[in-house]
Amino acid sequence: MKYFGTDGIRGHVNSNHINGDMFFKFGLAAGKYFTNLKKKKQTAIIAKDTRLSGYALEPALVSGLASAGMHVYTLGPLPTNGLAMLTKSMNANLGIMITASHNLFNDNGLKLFGPDGLKLSDVIQKKIENLIDSKVEKHLSQPQLLGRVKRLESGTDDYLKILKKKIPGNLKLENMKIVLDCANGAGYKSAPKMIKSLGAKVIVIGNKPNGFNINKNCGSTFPNKLRRFVLKNKAHLGISLDGDADRIIMCDEKGAIIDGDQIIAALALQWKKKRILKGGVVGTLMSNYGLEKFFKKRNIKFIRANVGDRYVKEIMQKKKYNLGGEQSGHIILGKFATTGDGLLVALEVIKALRGKIKASKFFDVFEKTPQLLLNIDVKNKNILNKQSVRQSIKSASKLIKGQGRILVRKSGTEQKIRIMGESQNKTLLKKCINLVSKKIN
Repeated sequence: MKYFGTDGIRGHVNSNHINGDMFFKFGLAAGKYFTNLKKKKQTAIIAKDTRLSGYALEPALVSGLASAGMHVYTLGPLPTNGLAMLTKSMNANLGIMITASHNLFNDNGLKLFGPDGLKLSDVIQKKIENLIDSKVEKHLSQPQLLGRVKRLESGTDDYLKILKKKIPGNLKLENMKIVLDCANGAGYKSAPKMIKSLGAKVIVIGNKPNGFNINKNCGSTFPNKLRRFVLKNKAHLGISLDGDADRIIMCDEKGAIIDGDQIIAALALQWKKKRILKGGVVGTLMSNYGLEKFFKKRNIKFIRANVGDRYVKEIMQKKKYNLGGEQSGHIILGKFATTGDGLLVALEVIKALRGKIKASKFFDVFEKTPQLLLNIDVKNKNILNKQSVRQSIKSASKLIKGQGRILVRKSGTEQKIRIMGESQNKTLLKKCINLVSKKIN
């Protein structure tokens, strides 16, 4: 698609797609699509993370939506799943999250949700793209049909009320010490407030956003900071979110970093014991091969989806599975949510621990296959179509066959090519990745 990637729209601020003019067009086109569905007034709600550009882009988006005849409620900083949950609970037609997720402050973007709290399908996104590229004046409403705009200050509290309904009322954490890294992002208010309300002693870091420090040396993409604080404070558990709080990376009491695959494995085992795991688990092409072997051994069905939590959710719905996610920490608890929610996953893990079992033991369920990931900055991601690159991938795949696998793909969220390899033979693994990377660089 022209504008939408694996997880909405994302790019460098004041680039071709991420600027005030384009955000007005996005709002106008999305608003037009939804107002075309029904004759009555439609409603959109908007939340955002903490990056500076949100203040410039949000008014343009709001203007586009109102110009299409949609009523708009703005919620301010809120986790992405909070936005998804409130889209559904408020009976809104459209929910839009202004965020660039785990990227640094100089990027921004949009994630769009329908009235069911699910991310919009490729089909709907394509229709919106077509409207974006059509003449603006065709979509502008008559003056008497313009939408109204209102700020709601209750977004955080409303989100937490929904979360509290999804966890046991007797969840008391007075004996737990937890380090929480909010990535200076959208969860900086809601996450500490929620966990503190359960009685835990919480050491909070990454909770002082200034518009520039979102994801900078903190959060799920920089878990070493979390590790240091867990060890320093002798905490039972560490929780690290990303910029829009839909990802989670954790740390056990020994300082070991726990990725999404490990969290999914531990929860799957827990849910199977409690007989609440439905069908199986959905991972992605990036999920560790060790995870796949673990599920096979435990007689748990495992399916790989394309990278992106939206594709994970689509297969979960199709197969009626209730657990899925990504190594990066996008984890969908289908029993409770329609998209990834770092805080919700943290609560589910904490519920399992309750101070009775150490995190290191809870997460020690499978042995990871050695994995290497190389991210290469490129000007044009279509470089993968070059004959020399295709041949290098073919050669690397042939070389590693029977001993591992190699995966080369375009990033759906950044201007990068990602090369991932897995094998117990680390020397061979490096050789295969270098073989491909030399042709891309």
